[in-house]
Amino acid sequence: MIRKASVMYVYRDKFEEYKKRHDQLWPEMEQVLKEHGVSNYGIFLHEPTAMLFAYLEAESEELHAHIAETEVCQRWWVYMQDIMQTNPDHSPVSESLKEVFHLA
Repeated sequence: MIRKASVMYVYRDKFEEYKKRHDQLWPEMEQVLKEHGVSNYGIFLHEPTAMLFAYLEAESEELHAHIAETEVCQRWWVYMQDIMQTNPDHSPVSESLKEVFHLA
């Protein structure tokens, strides 16, 4: 099991829309995440900076890396691009965080 954390950025006037879209997560997106070993996934918003903090646990780095290759994930990125900072391939601008402490 691996733990991953990252930050992303949502547009300030899109906080509610971001939450709404995740409250209505596509069943096929949820299925892709689970099929690729993802569990215990949460995203938190820091409103003063419009920063999103994402944390997830996954079975393996290799399995997790293949999510981005799926058609469903790529459609999700296109769906989300109007409310958050994205890269030219529509993936969210994301910065991985290095774990410096963990209490189990």
